[in-house]
This record gives sequence, C-alpha cells and structure tokens, in this order.
Amino acid sequence: MSLRVGIICPYSLTMPGGVQGQVLALARELRAGGCNARVLGPCDGPPPDSGVTPLGNSLPAVANGSIAPVAPDPAAQLRVMRALRDEEFDVLHLHEPLAPGPTMTALLLRPAPLIATYHAAGGSLAYDYLKPGVRWMASRIHRNFAVSEDAKRMAKDALGGDYEVLFNGVEVSRYTAARATTSSDLTSPERSTAVKPPTVFFLGRHEPRKGLAVLLRAMQRLPEAQLWVGSDGPETEALRRVAAGNPKVEWLGRITETEKIERLQQADVFCAPSLRGESFGVVLIEAMAAGTAVVASDLPGYARVTRNGLDAVLVPPNDVELLADALKSVLSSPARTAELKVAGLARAESFSMRRLADVYQQSYEDLVDRRSSLPLSL
Repeated sequence: MSLRVGIICPYSLTMPGGVQGQVLALARELRAGGCNARVLGPCDGPPPDSGVTPLGNSLPAVANGSIAPVAPDPAAQLRVMRALRDEEFDVLHLHEPLAPGPTMTALLLRPAPLIATYHAAGGSLAYDYLKPGVRWMASRIHRNFAVSEDAKRMAKDALGGDYEVLFNGVEVSRYTAARATTSSDLTSPERSTAVKPPTVFFLGRHEPRKGLAVLLRAMQRLPEAQLWVGSDGPETEALRRVAAGNPKVEWLGRITETEKIERLQQADVFCAPSLRGESFGVVLIEAMAAGTAVVASDLPGYARVTRNGLDAVLVPPNDVELLADALKSVLSSPARTAELKVAGLARAESFSMRRLADVYQQSYEDLVDRRSSLPLSL
C-alpha cells in the first residue's frame, strides 16, 4: 500500500503564490513517484486539480509585506478536521505551519507525524508578539525544513528548534517538454517571419516589494524594447497610469501556468527587480529552466539560486540606472544572452522538483517507521 500523505497549504490554491505553486508541484511529483499525496487548502473557486481537497474561501491578511489569502474561519477548520478524520493520512506535511488557519488546526490535532516547511524570511510580527504561543505550537512538529538560510534564521530565532535547509523545486520536465515543442514551432514553415522587438518579461504580484515601479522607470531608457507585465495586485492601477505613455508595455493580468511557460520561452530576458522579502527565487529557476536569460536584484534569496555573471545578472535593488544598463547589455548582445541561457539551463537542473520530492518522501517514510515512538494528538 502506498504512503498516504496530506499536504496542507494555508493559502488559497486558486490564487497565484510561491507557496501554493510549491505545494501543488510537490504533490504532482510525489504521486508520480508512487505516493498517495493529497493537498488540503482554501480554494476561491474550483480546485486547481483533482488531488486537492478544498477547505472554503480565503480572507486577505497582511503578511511579510504582502497580502496572504488565508482561511482562519471556523468553517474551514471544521473541514480540516473532517478531512483528517476521513483520509487517515500516514503523515502530514504543513507548509508555513504557523499561518492562521488549516495548518495550525492540524498542529493542534496532530493525528499523524508532522513535517513542516518554512518559506518566509524577513521577520514576523506574529512571531514577535505571540512568541510563547507560537513556540509551543512549533514544538509539536516532528521534523522541520526551511527553503533557505534566511527562512531558517527567521524560524529558528523566533521559534527555536532544529531546521534542515532544502530548496524550492521546479518541475524541470515540464519546461523541457515545452522547449521541445517551441523549438519545433520555430522551424515550422508556417511560422511568421515578423521580427519581434527585444522583450522583457515581469511576473509577480503588483506590490511595492516586487519592484515593478523600478522596472517601469528603467524601461523608459530602453525605447526599442517591449515589456510584458504578468499578474496584478494593489498597485496595478497606479502603475498603469505611470506607464500610460509607453506603448511598448503590455499588461497581461493573471496568466495560466501554460501561458507563463510560453511567455518565459518567448521573452529575451526575465526580470525580477524585487526590493526585499524574497527568501528563495523560484521564478528565477523557472526562467532558467525555460531557457531565458535572467536579470534580477542582488538580494540574498536570489543570490543563493543564481551565480552572478554566470547564469544571471544581478544588480543592486531600487537602482533604475543600473537595472536599465543591465537589461540593455543583455538585450544588445546575442552572444551574452546565449551564455546566460546555457548556464541557466544547467543551474535549473540542480533545483529539480523530482530531487526535492525524493528527499521529502524519504523523510515521510522515516517518520512513519518511527510513528510508535512519536507524540501524537493532544
């Protein structure tokens, strides 16, 4: 009988987000590897795939400089209790275990061995002000992981305990298959011969810490290039007014996973001009897996997944002039772009979701083997 794994996400699985993407991709890889993995989380609409148990709608909450779609309401917690009772999971994997809602309910009940993954970095007011309570909650977890040294430091400083640093994964195989399709399309005789202007792609929530305002100002210095802006957020309308005079800025809104991969492959450069609060640069790995050159801010979370000058170009955050210069240097040099792409493809392989799923699966099996000696329930 295959291992029954319950993966619990505190954030709405129908809204874009780094944690949600990791949870859904990990579940897919675990199922491919023989685990019976099911995801539990809020859903504001139909579940994104058949392996998801929806727990109701989410409510917006401020977290880490962003708006987190969480589900702290009683109805969602009752659904968690019912699912945990009915599914009889062998092990539970909690992502951001101390976010309000389903993960905390699972922590309190603790019906099976618990593994936790911490994603956030940069500090938490809830950790600071509720330290005795959150420390007790965290002590109920049997094994802790963090996606980066920054995330580990934040959790350890606030909660104590031991943490193993892994990484966020990317489903490299999906990008490999898509690249093969794209290459075939490029050689098709029916393909248009129109010349596309140099293209920069941005994808991220439109909020101050993502630095889109900086990129829009940098693009004013590159009149020959076009910018694709994906997703939306609280700053969207204000930023659209700022860029109203630039006809080469295209606002895509929220896009599907399929379109994201296609846009990454079609763009010349993927740009992540974030200002702060990035514990791990998953989107940079996705861009590299798609065979796209990367220009990004020189933040610790980004510097740990890229090698500046080899597979990405990193610039100081919030510097319009240096960002524009970096984009111009890559866009104007096909040879440089090709070097970044080749190195990026090799780098992306080291962050394969398959590798990550194998590590987690082994940790699940280890805990299940030790179940009789672990404290469970209240």
